[in-house]
Amino acid sequence: MFVVLGTCLFLLFSLQTQVFVSSTCNSDDLQGLTGFMNALEAPIAGWRLVNSSSSSDCCNWIGIKCDSSSGRIVKLQLPNKRLVAHFSDSFSCLDQLKTLNLSHNFLEGPLPVSLFHLVNLEVLDLSSNKFYGVLPVTIDLPALQVLDMSNNNFTGFLPAGLCVNSSRIRIISFAVNYFTGIIPRPFGNSRMLEYLSLASNLISGVIPKFLLTLPRLHELALEDNKFNAINRIGSSYSQLIRLDVSSNGLSGNIHDFFHSFPKLSYFSAHSNNLSGMIPSSLLNSKTISSLNLRNNSLHGSIHFNCSTMVNLTYLHLGTNNFSGKIPANLASCPKLKALNLARNKFIGQVPESFKNLKSLSYLSLSNCSLSNLSLSLKVLKHCPNLSVLVLTMNFYKEQLPADDDLRFKALKALVIANCKLIGSIPSWINSLTQLQLLDLSWNDLTGTIPSYLGDLKYLFYLDLSNNSLSGEIPQNITQLESLISRVISLEEPSPDFPFFIGRETRLQYNRIDSFPPELDFGSNLLTGPIWPEFGNLKKLHVLNLKHNGLSGTIPSSLSGMRSIEILDLSYNNLKGTIPPSLVKLSFLSKFSVAYNNLNGLIPMGGQFSTFPNSSFEGNRGLCGYFSGKCLKNQGSTQTPASEYDDEFSIPWLPIMAGFGTGFFLIASYFKN
Repeated sequence: MFVVLGTCLFLLFSLQTQVFVSSTCNSDDLQGLTGFMNALEAPIAGWRLVNSSSSSDCCNWIGIKCDSSSGRIVKLQLPNKRLVAHFSDSFSCLDQLKTLNLSHNFLEGPLPVSLFHLVNLEVLDLSSNKFYGVLPVTIDLPALQVLDMSNNNFTGFLPAGLCVNSSRIRIISFAVNYFTGIIPRPFGNSRMLEYLSLASNLISGVIPKFLLTLPRLHELALEDNKFNAINRIGSSYSQLIRLDVSSNGLSGNIHDFFHSFPKLSYFSAHSNNLSGMIPSSLLNSKTISSLNLRNNSLHGSIHFNCSTMVNLTYLHLGTNNFSGKIPANLASCPKLKALNLARNKFIGQVPESFKNLKSLSYLSLSNCSLSNLSLSLKVLKHCPNLSVLVLTMNFYKEQLPADDDLRFKALKALVIANCKLIGSIPSWINSLTQLQLLDLSWNDLTGTIPSYLGDLKYLFYLDLSNNSLSGEIPQNITQLESLISRVISLEEPSPDFPFFIGRETRLQYNRIDSFPPELDFGSNLLTGPIWPEFGNLKKLHVLNLKHNGLSGTIPSSLSGMRSIEILDLSYNNLKGTIPPSLVKLSFLSKFSVAYNNLNGLIPMGGQFSTFPNSSFEGNRGLCGYFSGKCLKNQGSTQTPASEYDDEFSIPWLPIMAGFGTGFFLIASYFKN
């Protein structure tokens, strides 16, 4: 109390220099605001102390609301204002404050103890700032209902005193910080708590029963921590609707206790060390809508009781050790919309019953040792809402079916890569009028690239690399509408159901617009020129034509690809010079024309100053500022071995950037 009083008296003294003060603004409140204003690097628009002006009444300032009877400030809300400051303890003067929201700014420093003694405070949101330090053990916020400290840099233990003195608290988020230790026992006293997120911290130990059985707790987010076990809850019941324990260190069998979760709709335990079989109580849950157990060591066959699991909508069991045949009874789950069984040890074929999956929108069966691609496609064409189909690393050395009756009216993404399929690109793909993403890479396809691919108006990602395709690149490809003015609409399967997952589990792509527009024809037998019309593809980010037999010159019009970030023309038979106009490509982060027959000067300026010698080697007539003389052929420096390691079979890892504009692209589109 003496600290708070002293702070306010100091601010009152310092305020005496402000001679023009509105008589309607409470002096204590004005002192608190003045201290905050003095700490800011830049003023807040509309916050002024000017006599006879409406803005001099702090109750009229932006983000402030006062009580109509007392005139005291009860709400201070300044989210997303780009405020920069070391946090001030002047807020202790705002002793009638009920809501304080300074989220999504650049505020930093440890929080003053006085902040945690505002006895009227109901909502405290300091999320997404740069605060650090340890929170006080004693917290006296008896009116507090909402506390959000997420996305900061706090350390130390979770504040045990919070739930002792804040009995009305309903929402707590400490997500994305550096808290350690275990969950304090007093958290079990939060009888009003409805939502708790401790995600992305360093919290360890056992997930306690007292948390799972809180009477009003509906959502518990504990993912990305260091928990090693979950307590059984015995004969107690949980009111949880959502439970996320993914990306921890959980091991052993999944407890067969889901009969004690009569309301559980969402359960995610992916990326742990869980083993054994899926428990019966989970396979028979009436309430589960989304189940994500990917990236564990679960095994055995799968026997879902779809007559009971009437709400199952999203099922993600990829990267486990499930065996046997793909469960045919999954077709009886009436609401099943997204199904991922990739990277398991299934055998056999796609069940005939899958033609009854009328709600199915997303299906990944990649890397499951399946056979009979022709039958699989004939079955799946009966799924009227199927928009994403991923069948990578199956059907080894089978023929890519050419049946004209294969129609997928809703299909927007088709991935059948790394199967060593033979044959040519079939004409039925021309009927996929909604197609946006096509990947047939790493097969043994022959023939030419069909010109009709250029007529697919929504196609923005096309990967035909590492095949044996021959002939010229169809000129029609340079007319792809989505690469001229990109418009895409491929829905994500679910906010919590990754569309594709990279080698690092953190790198997940839930939306199609997270993929760069790409044309990849690398490592084929293509001949002919690089068409000048490629310069029309203003939305293209990646163009890979390496390891072919392309000839002619590099068109200067390629400078029109103003969004390009990767341009690889290496290992061809190109001649002439590198067009100086390419220095205009300000987003270009990877460029290679190595091992061609180019000559002349390497352009200077722009991104070209960032490219290594290896981007130009193997061209005896090429001269550049790197060495001041013509580059010598330095021997064959091969491109790194291709890698293909993606659960959902999209073989690259795009992270956008551009050196010249302050961000970098790391795009690894190789496969193994």
